[in-house]
Amino acid sequence: MDAKLKHLEFIQNVITRMANNSFLIKGWSVTLVAALFAMESKDKNLGFAFMVFIPIASFWILDAYFLSLEKQFRELFKKAVAAPENQVTFDMNPAPYNAEENTWAACLTNTSLAWFHGSLLSLALLMIAILTGFGACKA
Repeated sequence: MDAKLKHLEFIQNVITRMANNSFLIKGWSVTLVAALFAMESKDKNLGFAFMVFIPIASFWILDAYFLSLEKQFRELFKKAVAAPENQVTFDMNPAPYNAEENTWAACLTNTSLAWFHGSLLSLALLMIAILTGFGACKA
């Protein structure tokens, strides 16, 4: 019983670490986007405003990767829970659980990620529209 509990604890620690990484990614994303817009406001250089898409896209992809790993380790956890006591292998390889819904590409459109990063993207587009005067012609 101790071996199985230890194995489950190992897996749960990885799941917790992936969730924490996702949380940190979201915080850094907001921080960098805000910093780039602050630099644009200070220097009146629209290049900073357009650079905002780099961290948004990068962190969205990285967040999807961490969510993908978290889902794969959750599947590994389920398998470890169902395994008999005498068959504890301490297997920590999540690769066999990389099903279609657990790939990082599929996780890009996950509801929680799409709402967060999509909102950040929409806000960035709105800020750029405001900074450029909504594309109005200046006569």
